[in-house]
Amino acid sequence: RMQYEGGLRCRAVHGPSGAELVTDAPVDNHGQGASFSPTDLVATALGTCVLTTMGIVAERHGWQLAGSHARVEKVMVSEPSRRIGRLD
Repeated sequence: RMQYEGGLRCRAVHGPSGAELVTDAPVDNHGQGASFSPTDLVATALGTCVLTTMGIVAERHGWQLAGSHARVEKVMVSEPSRRIGRLD
């Protein structure tokens, strides 16, 4: 469940666990920048999806993957509209 709280802030609640996630628009897009932006979460989802998939394969083979890390760079573009241009 997701709710717009005003001030370009949203709150999402994960149904099964009740964990909460707050997003804020970035400062350069009229927000407070106090938390992940929605587009930050797109990049975060990509990186954590890759690591999770690697973890599934590692567990299957008995490999140790703990401590592995990923970095995803989000590149925004402004034309024709503000959006993610690419994820590196």
